[in-house]
Amino acid sequence: MDSIDGAHVAEHNSKSSCWIVLDSNVYDVTSFLQKHPGGAAIILKQAGTDATREFQNYHPLGYVSILPAGSLIGRIDPGTLGNLRKQKESAPKVAHGDGLPHPSLCVSCPDFETAAKAILPHKSYIYASGSANAGLSLKTNLDDWQRIQFRPRVMRNVGDVDTRRAMLGHSSLYPFYIAPMGTLGAIHPGAEPEMVRGAIAKGVHMVVSTASTKSAQEIMQSFADEQRGLSDQSPTQLFYQYYMPVDRTKAIELMHIVKKCGYKGLWITVDAPVLGKRTKDRALQAEEALAVGMEEERSAEWEVGGENAFAPAMGGRAVTGQLSPHTTWDDLAWIRKVWNGSIVLKGIQCAEDAKLAHEYGIDGILLSNHGGRQLHTAPSALMTLCEIRTYCPEIIGKMEIFVDGGLRDGSDVLKALCLGATAVGVGRPFMYALGAYGAKGVERCVDVLVEELAIGMRLLGVTALDQLKPDMVNATKLLNDMWKPESFRNRL
Repeated sequence: MDSIDGAHVAEHNSKSSCWIVLDSNVYDVTSFLQKHPGGAAIILKQAGTDATREFQNYHPLGYVSILPAGSLIGRIDPGTLGNLRKQKESAPKVAHGDGLPHPSLCVSCPDFETAAKAILPHKSYIYASGSANAGLSLKTNLDDWQRIQFRPRVMRNVGDVDTRRAMLGHSSLYPFYIAPMGTLGAIHPGAEPEMVRGAIAKGVHMVVSTASTKSAQEIMQSFADEQRGLSDQSPTQLFYQYYMPVDRTKAIELMHIVKKCGYKGLWITVDAPVLGKRTKDRALQAEEALAVGMEEERSAEWEVGGENAFAPAMGGRAVTGQLSPHTTWDDLAWIRKVWNGSIVLKGIQCAEDAKLAHEYGIDGILLSNHGGRQLHTAPSALMTLCEIRTYCPEIIGKMEIFVDGGLRDGSDVLKALCLGATAVGVGRPFMYALGAYGAKGVERCVDVLVEELAIGMRLLGVTALDQLKPDMVNATKLLNDMWKPESFRNRL
């Protein structure tokens, strides 16, 4: 393979001829600019430079396979690296000496967002905080927790409380877990392994995204290394959020990798046959494109759900190869044969589909609207949970039911559990905690949620989670707004 001088690479720094260096290899990515899921501008900023670090903020290095055939043109001459074009450092800052408040001053989940916003690069904060269209699905997620009120019992002995709850047969210290989030390398240099470190320290389970910055193997290796360093093993387990590739061979290959790594359950994302419109990301990428002198094409294939769309990467964009719009309930038969383990369907948003999942023998469902990042004006998980309680309550207890989206207080976990949920996923608070403080922030976020959870249990009048009942909450504000689907009206 040819050895290429850094000065020659530096000359190719425009949209008509764009070269970058990745892991000492030189790639001509000119033809890929308009196909890049994150937009052309982010590549042009790296034109003529060593883009390895920037690339690794968002993807494992193995993702270079998405580049067109023939893109690799040689190896960089290591003695000429100094001749490359200089690029301003854009990696996320580490929260040391940046004037942030001490982690102990974060006493509620919103405090972590305030800290993270002060330190994260603007692009990273847009990614973390963004939502679909006008943001109404995200707003509903946040608001609906407040529309349920407790009905506490008093004069109970609540001196000691037990917060333990099993998930898919794996015991947990708490009835909440870290929800899957992509490209954590854009939030903190330690990426997913840093989140794993915090999770293990506190014994909380974690669901890992297909769209992670690090590979499934790297993340599980960090998990094993961290567990090995403990005198007493943490109960933390890792589960895997799975985006279904269009190509079945690749789908099976990914499942085999995940199974071999030791992930304890496959959480299949079913609410993303195409990507939702991530408005703030679109606006930011348009600004970046104009800043480098080019206007992006309006409806690229990856944007409208073409055959080559893949799992959300930075800013909710797709990486070529996945996000299949063709997946159906019938696919569960061959998936079950290949996986042969616990399966959760992530993204159930109505009672009819919850009932179908039970009929197909699924181990669990995650009621979720993707953090408000997919369908405009989608229902909150709590609304869907109320639908299930109303129209098909017989499935509660027959399979595990998880909810996520908008939770910002540990006591709210109790509301979901009262209504029949197994456990609750918490996403953005942990992402913000990671961005501001790394693993220590993740630990602190767990502490905040656990304290609120324990206080809530005592004030509600319970000492164990199996004592929670539907009549301990008043959900009439949600129930009054519930639409009565035709498919269930004959049951009223």
